[in-house]
Amino acid sequence: MEYRDYYQVLGVPKAASAAEIKKAYRRLARELHPDRNPGDADAEKRFKEANEAHAVLSDPEKRKKYDELGANWQAYQQAGFDPNQAGDWSAFGGAPGGMRWRVHTATADDLGGFSDFFRMFFEDGPMGAGAAGAAGAPGGVFGDLGSFGTSGRSLRPAQAHGTVEVTLAEVARGTERTVALDGRRLQVKIPPGVSDGARIRLRDEGVTLTVRIKPDPRFKRDGANLVTELPLSLPEALLGAEVPVPTLNGKVKLRIRPNTQNGQVIRIPGRGLPKRGHPDQKGDLLVTARVVLPKLDEEARAEFERFANAHPQPDPRHAH
Repeated sequence: MEYRDYYQVLGVPKAASAAEIKKAYRRLARELHPDRNPGDADAEKRFKEANEAHAVLSDPEKRKKYDELGANWQAYQQAGFDPNQAGDWSAFGGAPGGMRWRVHTATADDLGGFSDFFRMFFEDGPMGAGAAGAAGAPGGVFGDLGSFGTSGRSLRPAQAHGTVEVTLAEVARGTERTVALDGRRLQVKIPPGVSDGARIRLRDEGVTLTVRIKPDPRFKRDGANLVTELPLSLPEALLGAEVPVPTLNGKVKLRIRPNTQNGQVIRIPGRGLPKRGHPDQKGDLLVTARVVLPKLDEEARAEFERFANAHPQPDPRHAH
């Protein structure tokens, strides 16, 4: 069988701390993940080796046993040990007398990709989460590794789920969040243009986060476009004006043309949200004019009546 030096796989010294092992594993997992190296068989092989090494060295008890036996994992197979039976490992050099190990077998087809010995016990977790599932009941080679399914071909650890809230302004520029989940504090990058309900998968952590966008009192979202309303006075709508309009990046001046109608939509290009997958391209800001009519006193009403009589308007109910 093939013996692997797990310290060498992760690129750390044998005296490395738990934090150094975790840091080295995460770096390799990001670098070698199949999503980043499609079709690269060597990267996929090294990715699985890193998962296998981390599964052992990250657990103090497993690491202690691995350090005790070292290369004698290889002697285990060469001696023709029956994996369906418990046995005394003291004959394989370095193991304390009387230490007995219970093993549970799984086919190579079920757990392909690991070294020959560990193929009996582990498979990499879904999406490279770095978790290893036990191929048997508690009392397997490394004891109980948690609640993992054992039926069929898939042995996958349960995913942890959480929610992260962001504002529209953060959607516009992208942001980071520190999320506390299952006793862990995770730093999460939220990409620009993310949509409400989008799921962010932290493959190395076995975590899926659902993005929720907080309501904004000024804007509604329509894909990459933002929609807002702009109150206008009657003189501004009739005569035209320049008025300030809020955006996610401060206010801009908008020119209102004369005779702007109530409900008319004015488009401001490039003032919306980044388009998903194309952060350099942005949607538009759609401004709906809302004309606010003045309240007239008796004198103003009489003056407006004279104006209306002098300038009769077509019946708007029959204008079209």
